[in-house]
Amino acid sequence: MLSICSCSTAKIYSAPDAVSLAKQHKIVAVLPTTVAIAPRKNITNESNIEQEKNESLTMQKEVFSWLLEQKRKSKFQAELMDIETLNAKLKKLGYPANGMSPAELCEALNVDGIIQSGFSYGKIMSEGAAIAMNILGGGGNSNEAHGAISIYDAKNKKMIWNYDNTYSGGLTSSPSTLVDALMKEASKKMPYMQKK
Repeated sequence: MLSICSCSTAKIYSAPDAVSLAKQHKIVAVLPTTVAIAPRKNITNESNIEQEKNESLTMQKEVFSWLLEQKRKSKFQAELMDIETLNAKLKKLGYPANGMSPAELCEALNVDGIIQSGFSYGKIMSEGAAIAMNILGGGGNSNEAHGAISIYDAKNKKMIWNYDNTYSGGLTSSPSTLVDALMKEASKKMPYMQKK
């Protein structure tokens, strides 16, 4: 079984008006996840950068899918911009190379808010490789990952909420287990999920 757990006390920032502002969001964009993978032996810098790009889109889809499931359960009220549409718009905007601020992104994408997440870690395996390693008994070593998720409000041009935590798991931890661990804990305090 794939598992990952929190190994520190989460740091949470919530603006005083976070819940009321989040409840006003009609449409929200889930940006590609920022991923930083520590350099590894026998892996070129180019390969590392390519893996970071791939993991960025994989984790973006995981966060998006997680929120869609909450929407299905009527726990998340805002509409989510379709990922294919969003990423096509971001490509035209030259993001992330152009260094646009969250406020500029909100305006360019015509959304009420954006959800931005990030992870940094050593090496996280694909779901298939993780399952194979687990079956073969190769999941004994620990691997630490740092995860964060933020919500930005377009109208007030500010971050209204941030959740930051460090996680520990076996080398079999996959992108989906990382996102699941982050979202399960973060959603308990996420303004979208809170009552007014």
